[in-house]
Amino acid sequence: MKTTLHIEGMSCEHCVKHVTEALEGIAGVSAAKVNLKKKSAVVVHEDSVDLSAMTAAVKEAGYEAE
Repeated sequence: MKTTLHIEGMSCEHCVKHVTEALEGIAGVSAAKVNLKKKSAVVVHEDSVDLSAMTAAVKEAGYEAE
């Protein structure tokens, strides 16, 4: 399953790496492709991973997600 998140607060490649690591650290997430210009993340995950877990991981990393 793929979910696209809108990410706010990223300003550099370090931010992209931080968000990627936060999302890929969730059990059931197999990949996260974060795009700085588009302010988005495409997350490949199992059906059991819900949106609130993804947004919480991004917020915990210091960014906003919806």
